[in-house]
Amino acid sequence: MSAGFGERVRAVLRSSGPLCVGIDPHAALLDSWGLTQDAAGVREFGLRTVDAASGRVAIVKPQVSFFERFGSAGFIALEEVLAAARAAGLIVIADAKRGDIGSTMDAYAAAWLTPGSPLEADALTVSPYLGVGALDGAFSLAAEHGKGIFVLAATSNPEAEPLQRSRGGDGSVAAGVLTEVSTRNAAAVASGEWGSIGVVIGATVDWSSAGIATFAPSAPILAPGFGAQGAEPADLADRFGSMAACVIASESRSILGAGPDRIAAAIETRVAQYQEATRG
Repeated sequence: MSAGFGERVRAVLRSSGPLCVGIDPHAALLDSWGLTQDAAGVREFGLRTVDAASGRVAIVKPQVSFFERFGSAGFIALEEVLAAARAAGLIVIADAKRGDIGSTMDAYAAAWLTPGSPLEADALTVSPYLGVGALDGAFSLAAEHGKGIFVLAATSNPEAEPLQRSRGGDGSVAAGVLTEVSTRNAAAVASGEWGSIGVVIGATVDWSSAGIATFAPSAPILAPGFGAQGAEPADLADRFGSMAACVIASESRSILGAGPDRIAAAIETRVAQYQEATRG
């Protein structure tokens, strides 16, 4: 029996380190890379980033919106980037932040997590703010196919604070999301294994003020906020404490801004910095 998504992530974090390269073809980055503002431009940007990431990191995270803005041609470009990344042996997290109820959420999950789908990825980011239970169909489909889900829990953007950090019942809304995710993971994995339902916790989030704490069983933590948003590799242990080994450190602009000729070197530099930070 093949390992679940959580165990796959656990293995690559140990072997390759925590760095995840975001594939975010912002308009300004397309310009600085000398690429056109169209589907052909984002396709080329994505494929070049995959080439640079391959063999240097284990995980990439395409931001779907930057492809979606070019309509059907943009989605075709995204399909090619997703396929190239998976063919290169990279774990691909589709950053689409889908969230809905019933059959609608199930259809989103089918689009991104079904083997052979044009948009197939290894994991999908989702929003729980129609209720974590509304995502149960996506959790089931992911488990069936050995895929992963990353549930937004505590994000670092200031607009999220009034909702995610509001208190009700036994703690903050963010803490409630973590509790529900942990309960589902505990029911699905053997003792000592990592769950395949991961969470998104921003690297700049203060856990105490967000009302969150460590959780069990362990599961991947997707942590945007490293690099351009201020968190550095040396901050990983201090910010995540005993959960640091679970962190996927996502960086985009800090690496992509190096340009097409220097992106591979930028990735190698950051990989070395994370290795130094996590050594021992």
